[in-house]
Amino acid sequence: MNFNWAPCVDEEQQIYLRRSPRQKIFQEQQREEIKITTTATSFGPAPYPNPSPGPVHLIPAARCSELPAAAHEQHRRRRYRSGDTAMLFKRRARMLRGLVCGRLGPLWMWKALLLFVAIVFAGQLLGIIFSKSSVQPAARSIFSSPDAQGPSLGPCRPHTHIMFLKTHKTASSTVLNMLYRFGEERGLRFALPLGYQLGYPLPFSAHRVKGYRGPRVVEFHIMGNHMRFQKAEVEKVMPADTFYFSIIRDPVALAESSFAYYKEVAPAFRKAKGLGDFADDPGKYYDPRARNNHYARNLLWFDFGMDHNANFSVVLARHGEAVVRQTFKLVLVSEFFDQSMILLRHALCWPLDAVVSFSLNARQQKPDGGGGGALADSWVGKVRGGRSPAKAPPNLVLTEAQREKLRQWNALDWHLYQAFNRTFWRQVDAFGAARMEREVALLRSRREALAGACLRDGGKPVEAHRIRDKTIRPFQSGLVKILGYELQPGLDNSTRTACLRMIRPEIQYKDALDAKQFPRAQSLQAPPGQQSPMLASDRSFFKQDPSRTGEKGRDPGGRTGEEGPRDWDGSRLLSRNRNDSAVRTKKRPVV
Repeated sequence: MNFNWAPCVDEEQQIYLRRSPRQKIFQEQQREEIKITTTATSFGPAPYPNPSPGPVHLIPAARCSELPAAAHEQHRRRRYRSGDTAMLFKRRARMLRGLVCGRLGPLWMWKALLLFVAIVFAGQLLGIIFSKSSVQPAARSIFSSPDAQGPSLGPCRPHTHIMFLKTHKTASSTVLNMLYRFGEERGLRFALPLGYQLGYPLPFSAHRVKGYRGPRVVEFHIMGNHMRFQKAEVEKVMPADTFYFSIIRDPVALAESSFAYYKEVAPAFRKAKGLGDFADDPGKYYDPRARNNHYARNLLWFDFGMDHNANFSVVLARHGEAVVRQTFKLVLVSEFFDQSMILLRHALCWPLDAVVSFSLNARQQKPDGGGGGALADSWVGKVRGGRSPAKAPPNLVLTEAQREKLRQWNALDWHLYQAFNRTFWRQVDAFGAARMEREVALLRSRREALAGACLRDGGKPVEAHRIRDKTIRPFQSGLVKILGYELQPGLDNSTRTACLRMIRPEIQYKDALDAKQFPRAQSLQAPPGQQSPMLASDRSFFKQDPSRTGEKGRDPGGRTGEEGPRDWDGSRLLSRNRNDSAVRTKKRPVV
C-alpha cells in the first residue's frame, strides 16, 4: 500500500520550531528526564516532535488526526509543566488585543489614550506633592498676635466685677466700648438699663437694671451706662469686690461739648446765642428749677450724685472730693486718655488690646463750608420735615476771660478736676515716667496697627451718612455731626467681628448685648406700635422721651411714672406705656 508520507507537524510543533535557541535549551533542560518511547507499530515513528532538534519524523499525513487521545493528554501535561503557560498567555493576549482594537479602534489610539491617562495621573500626583510643600499656615488674625497682650503685668488676676460711672462728654463712650468688648468676649453679664440710661437724671435705683428682679436673677459683672450715682443702690446690684472707676474732664472743654450736644435740650443753653454769650452772664439764662439745666452747671458733680446747684465753699468741695475718693479707686483724666488707659490696664490686669480703642461718639470739630447749608441733608432737616431751614452749628468761640468765667460758674467741677488731676500725675510718677512713656508708645502703635487692619482710609472718622453699613451709623444728637467709622472690606470673619466691636456705636452695642442676655424679652421690650430706637434715627431729637432725659411723667404730687420696681419680663408695665400718645412720643436717648 502506498502512503502519502508527509511531516506530521501540528500547531504545537510550529511553536516549538519558531522558538529561539535559548528557549529550546531551557525546554530541553526541563524535558531531559522525559523519554518518549516509540513502539514499533504500523503507524511509524512517534507522532510528536523530538525533544532534540533533528529531522521531523514522517508519517502518513492522513494519520496525524488519528493519534491516540492518551498521547495528546500526555503532551498537554508536559506543555504546562515545561513553562508554556507564559507563551500561551501572550498568545491569548494578542488575540484579545486584536479583537478589542479591531472593534473599538486602532491600536495607536489606545496607546495615546493610555499615555494621556498616565500624564494626567502624574500631574495630579506632582501637584498634590508640591501644593502640600508650598502651603503656608493660615494668616493669624491681628488680634491673636503677641502684641495683643502687651508688656507683662506680673502675677495678677483680671478684674471681672467692674462699675464704671459714665460721666457726660468725657470720652466715656469710648471707655464703655472697652467694657462691652471685654465682657462680650468672655461671656460676662452686664447690668443693662431697661432703656438706654439707668434712670438718668434721677438718682440711680437698683430696680432700673434689667433682670435685677425675677425668677432668674444672676450675678452681674459689669455696669457702665449713664446714671446719677447712688452708691447704696449700686451695691445692691454689684458684688462686694467690684472695682469702681470713672473719668473727668476740664470743665471748660466739658462746657463746650455740652453746649454743642444739649443746646436744644437745656433751656439755659437754648436761650443763649452762643457759649461766649452764656459764659458772660450764666445767671441770665440759668434757672435751677428747669428740667435738663443740669447740663449747664457742674455736670460732673451732678453725675457723681451730689447737689450741683450748691454754692461753692472749700469745705463742701473737699467733702465731695473725699466722697468720690472713698468709692472710686481710679479716676481717669480725659485730656490724658492714653496715660489713663495704661493706668487702667494695670489696675484691672487686662491685656493691651482690651484698652486699645478708637474715639467714639466724637463730634465734627469744624463744620463743612457753607454754614447751615451743610446740614441740609442731615437729620436736622429730616426732623423739621422741610418746614424750616436747618439750624447753624452752635457758636463755641471763647475768649480767655470767658473761659475763666466758666471755671467760676462750674467751681465745684473745677475743684474736682484739679484734685484728681494732681492725684492722676502722682499715680503716673509712681508708675514711672519712662515706663509710662514706653507703654503709651506701644498703645499708640497698636492702635495704628488695628486702625490699618480694621478701618477704611486708615481709620479716618467719617460722617454718619457716608457709612455704607447703616447698622453702625452713630446716632446724631444736637446740632453737630457725630462721626463714625467704616470697616475695611475683605476681612475674614474673626477679624471682622473683632473690628466691628471696636467701632459699634453705644446704642447699637447695648441692643446687641441686650438681645444676647434676654433673647425672649425682645418682643416685650417695646409696646405695640412703638418703633425700636434702632429704627427711629429720623425722629426728632428735640422731643425727648421723659425716660431718656429723666423727665418722667409726673403727677401733681411730683412722683414719677416709674416709681416702684420694674423688670424686663414686662410683669408690671408702666401705665404710660399703655398710653398711645406717650408711645408715639418716645424717642432716642440723649448720650
